[in-house]
Amino acid sequence: MALRIETFDNVRGGNTLYKALTHPHAARPARALLAGLAEAGPIAIIDPDGAADGFAEIFGLAGIELAGIYVRDVARIGGAVLGCRAAPLTELAATRARSVLVAGFDADRLTGQLRPYLPAGARTVSLDAMRIPEARLTNRRLYLDPLNFATNFALFRDTDRLHTRVVTANYWSGYGSASVTCWLTLFDGDGEVLADWSQPCGHQSGAIAIDSREVRARFGLGDFAGQLFIHVTGAAGHDTVKYALDTFGDTFGEPGLVLDGALSCTHDANAWPAERYAGLPAPAPGERVILWVQNSHPTPIPAGAIGLNPMGEDGVVAIPQAIGPFASQAVDVAALLPGLAWPRQIEIRAGKHIVRPRYEIIAGPRRRIAHVNVERADLRPDPALPRLGEVLGKAYLLPAPILPRGEWESLVLPTPMALSQAGLPIAALVCDCAGNEIARAPLGHLPRDHATALSLDEIAAGLGDRPGHVELVYDFADGGEGDGWLHALFRYRHRRSGHVAETSFGAHVFNTILTYRDEPQSYGGRPPGLSTRLFLRLGEGEYDTLCQLIYPASLPWRSTSATEIILHDSSGAEIARTALAIPCSGSLLFRYHALFDAATRTRAGAGAYAIIRDSSCRLFGYHGLLGQGGAFSLDHMFGF
Repeated sequence: MALRIETFDNVRGGNTLYKALTHPHAARPARALLAGLAEAGPIAIIDPDGAADGFAEIFGLAGIELAGIYVRDVARIGGAVLGCRAAPLTELAATRARSVLVAGFDADRLTGQLRPYLPAGARTVSLDAMRIPEARLTNRRLYLDPLNFATNFALFRDTDRLHTRVVTANYWSGYGSASVTCWLTLFDGDGEVLADWSQPCGHQSGAIAIDSREVRARFGLGDFAGQLFIHVTGAAGHDTVKYALDTFGDTFGEPGLVLDGALSCTHDANAWPAERYAGLPAPAPGERVILWVQNSHPTPIPAGAIGLNPMGEDGVVAIPQAIGPFASQAVDVAALLPGLAWPRQIEIRAGKHIVRPRYEIIAGPRRRIAHVNVERADLRPDPALPRLGEVLGKAYLLPAPILPRGEWESLVLPTPMALSQAGLPIAALVCDCAGNEIARAPLGHLPRDHATALSLDEIAAGLGDRPGHVELVYDFADGGEGDGWLHALFRYRHRRSGHVAETSFGAHVFNTILTYRDEPQSYGGRPPGLSTRLFLRLGEGEYDTLCQLIYPASLPWRSTSATEIILHDSSGAEIARTALAIPCSGSLLFRYHALFDAATRTRAGAGAYAIIRDSSCRLFGYHGLLGQGGAFSLDHMFGF
């Protein structure tokens, strides 16, 4: 059962009304508004901008006696709102309503204009009664300004041996923000608020870190596993809160005895709930796959509203439990889909109840966390795509690291990520660090329900023990269709320790001055996107940082990149920088401790981070931490 509310579309982007209606700090005043209306009926509802259905979908109208629905847009007269026929606002005076609800924000002007049409003695209220506190607004003049709802969720937990840490930087300062504050709400597994606080971040591009151990100590908490809601005020340029989330365990007992070998990283949750997600791997032998279902709304998820099905099959198995507002439920995938095994994949029928969920894979004392991706319902095959290579070379391509083969195994699992994708016509290209293509592996036309995980050990043999990268591209030699939304999961296994990390992403057109639709994408304006600004969080203490930068190019572009790695301390002050040149279609694998010497790292101190900057080309990056005993993490980087 899907929520009937618009959250995001790929033309207009995110729906700020949705965020305003579901904001955790709007829930209590919204319920108080409804309670007052239930006692003051009958109620006439004026729906000036189409918010009434969304409000009712989230909070319901139980106990409300409707006296009519009224609109001001002539084109909407006679249409359905809340299951009723919408009447012109000019007929409002004839209603028997005792109260009038204006289903909109910033309604003072309209409320004043209504006076000639109000029924005798009727009082007027609006959704402004459920506004979040003024202190949490960036633009107090326009409530539905997207910058007022720069928010996101993070999977956040702490135990005696397992911890989480959210890390980002005040990148809004680069867009003119005068001052940024993080407002933070921690929910436990039942959706109850454990803590609510603010964290000033100043006006410089300083680091922002929220550590579960510090939160636990500050508020005197026990173990918790739930959600951290992040709301940024003072944002400019971006209304998306991007972060890296590290999960790490402690080592206990005898030297080398690992009781919880967690070391994993993933990035921001993409704060817009979707109807479906895909790319959830079935468990391999010896593994448990746990899906974290975390309710993003102030209304319960009904029992059976979310379900799983094997990719390419229609049979859906529902999660039988109801999940309360902002509550979390850890779901063992094997309990719902017994017998389904890696490399099979799973779809999540999420019904717009949850933002992009995390999954956790536990194998013995080790665990890792990754995310699934939005499965789009709006895409159709692009008939021009098979011929696009004539002008755009590789066109859409998806790059990912091949880590040194002596230490790691690298695997690729193509993942269908649109409802219309009946098959995936794919080839894998292996490139060395110098940008030479040394191998090509056609995968054929993979069916939607395929179980093909490609180990790169053999096809990347030409690399020896050197790093390189793989590029997934379309290959129509065996037929098939494409839409540009080409995705895959990349899994890496440390051969000696058995520790595993994985990440997933989708294809883009890279580094060509030609444009096609919205490609090459740009963070700072219209296509073509031909520059780089990536955030690199850095390990502290026993942890080093691993980073691989890839210079993908659909067509030959500049022969080498003009890349700078700029090291900042926690306040945002620049400590050092170094220049790198990466060959076109090549890559570079480096470690923080090797790139900057000990004295420089000491000056940078705790909370340091780096910015990868290049104004000549768009790089794609992956980062992770290196721990003890072969533990490591890896995920793709985010830019701004």
